[in-house]
Amino acid sequence: MFSWMRSHDSARKNPQVFDSVVDGLKKLYKKHLKPLEEAYLFSDFHSPSMSDPDFDAKPMVLLVGQYSTGKTTFIKYLLEGDFPGIRIGPEPTTDSFIAVMRGDHDQVIPGNALIVDPKKQFRTLSSFGNAFLNRLFCSESSNPVLESITIIDTPGILSGEKQSVARGYDFTGVLKWFAERVDRIILLFDAHKLDISDEFQRGIEVLRDYDDKIRIVLNKADMVTTQQLMRVYGALMWSLGKVLNTPEVARVFVGSFWDQPLQIDDNRKFFELEAQDLFQDIQMLPRNAALRKLNDFIKRARLAKVRGVLTFIYKNSDDA
Repeated sequence: MFSWMRSHDSARKNPQVFDSVVDGLKKLYKKHLKPLEEAYLFSDFHSPSMSDPDFDAKPMVLLVGQYSTGKTTFIKYLLEGDFPGIRIGPEPTTDSFIAVMRGDHDQVIPGNALIVDPKKQFRTLSSFGNAFLNRLFCSESSNPVLESITIIDTPGILSGEKQSVARGYDFTGVLKWFAERVDRIILLFDAHKLDISDEFQRGIEVLRDYDDKIRIVLNKADMVTTQQLMRVYGALMWSLGKVLNTPEVARVFVGSFWDQPLQIDDNRKFFELEAQDLFQDIQMLPRNAALRKLNDFIKRARLAKVRGVLTFIYKNSDDA
């Protein structure tokens, strides 16, 4: 009569034991989820099959913003030093996706070599073609900050007439690929330049599916007075509200994230507290990485299950 209780108890007495969460997810994926994905062509409709580097990868932080908002300078500020291939200037100096990672020595690895490295998680980026791979690099550095995180720098998003110039690859598709896999997405805005271009809007619309990962940084805030800063902050929230279209307001960090003296010193204490909050948020990523991977694994399993059920229903309806 109560056999279902006995079977449940026996399963509880003989649980599967794994060395770590990541190790368990890898084994569960290979044994149960991957065969389901292959049977129902999941990779053709959602995302490619996962490999060991996808599970073993360090937490990633994706930086997105229009040109000259300080993305590369922000990375330099986090690392407290330069990294290989760094270029900083008022014009759009970053025209590539750059993965800043931990390495034994400083070097720059081109995209075509990066995607064939079996120890790195970028293999499936090959689907975006050679035009994109020519704009993909890995900057390896021995900086100790990179022992716990990987930072992805993106091309400066264009505005005005420059938006009409084709990049030659699916820019928003690449953004979505990274957004699905990163632990944190940081949108950078310049206090002097709050307009959201059409290309930037398309990028944000792709990223808003991962709104729990998004943080906003209002950079270069030391270049305006306190009164102007309040107006800039209000204008930014109004613009983002129309694009993000989420019920909850995204967390906004205000400051000037570079190593130069503040031009207007009125809000120094406020900027220091904001920087501490942002760095604490980033420092928590390695601790929460296993939980994030478990959450993504569950979402992927649900999508694969839905794909399987829909395929089964479709085939049966054809047979009928």
